[in-house]
Amino acid sequence: MRQIVKIASVISVALWMTACGKEEAQGQAAATPRSTEVGVIKVVSQAQAIQVELPGRSKAFLEAEVRPQVSGIIMERGFVEGTDVKKGQSLYQIDPSTYKAALASAEADLSRANASLASNKARAARYQELIKTNAISQQDFDDADAAYKEAIASVMVAKAALHTAKINLEYTQVQAPISGRIGKSYVTPGALVTANQSQMLATIQQLDPINVDIAQSSAQLLRLKSRLKQGALQAADNANVTLILEDGSQYPHSGLLRFSEVNVDENTGSVTLRAEFPNPDGILLPGMYVRAVLNTGTDPEAILVPQKAITRNSKGQAVAMVIGADNKVEPRVVTTAEVIDHQWRITQGLAAGDQLIVEGLQKIRPGAPVVGKPLSDMQSDKQQK
Repeated sequence: MRQIVKIASVISVALWMTACGKEEAQGQAAATPRSTEVGVIKVVSQAQAIQVELPGRSKAFLEAEVRPQVSGIIMERGFVEGTDVKKGQSLYQIDPSTYKAALASAEADLSRANASLASNKARAARYQELIKTNAISQQDFDDADAAYKEAIASVMVAKAALHTAKINLEYTQVQAPISGRIGKSYVTPGALVTANQSQMLATIQQLDPINVDIAQSSAQLLRLKSRLKQGALQAADNANVTLILEDGSQYPHSGLLRFSEVNVDENTGSVTLRAEFPNPDGILLPGMYVRAVLNTGTDPEAILVPQKAITRNSKGQAVAMVIGADNKVEPRVVTTAEVIDHQWRITQGLAAGDQLIVEGLQKIRPGAPVVGKPLSDMQSDKQQK
């Protein structure tokens, strides 16, 4: 009987120890949280061209206001409004009758001056021979020589008057000073115009190529120069500019940045940049609003991360989750710049080699243990499932 009691006691103690061991193992398992699997990417740095989008307006490459240079009545108009005209093409014809009469008078004056010149020249030549034999006085010779020189001057004056008369007659035909597209006419045949009047007759604009004036704030320009000076950016070798039109479409031709204004507009606080674009199809018209995308420099060690990997904390700061020491989640406050191809460019807070958590952010918290798995592998697993 005693032996049976001893065996029962031994069995009880063994069962009690087994139960305690299981409770201890369960307690340890509860105290050690399970690691969460997250998708990560390795942060890398690379050279990246930095672009900025700025507002701008198109402006004619050349613009000429057509005005009369002589007075008279408009007899006819030689163009169709809104069409292309060539340099030298006749645009308006002013009544030339009075200018033809002035030209005829100038020609007559020149003929009279030439006749007087011939007479005085012959007399001066004769007196030149007679003075050698003292057949005439010195006074007579001087008078003849002076008359000859005066006749020469009269011919020069008559020639100048004739040239002026010819110019005025040519000005009765108002010609296009440049090639381009002409706008509406502000006068009609029968209207009286005067030389150098304030009201223009029409406007001609050259639209191919065409200029685009781009406005950049002086504060942005100062920041760019500061970053270039510090070495955070390298000056861009590419001066190409692309355009985004008012309807959101991209203009098919790229342009070149030509110059930057040296003055800051006091009203807007901006500096004007000018770019030149080909416009063979006439898509761009003067005064059209556009968005210009141009290179401001190159970041030699740019860090680009997916937009979804960056969240905001209660203070509104940008935060990235990385796998830190002991495979635990570590929050990093980062500084973001612009978005490039749906990726944030990070200027502070991340370094090359960091393991950035991209997938599974909703399942983790700071300090939680995680198992990092390459994002590409996780996406492959999802596709297989």
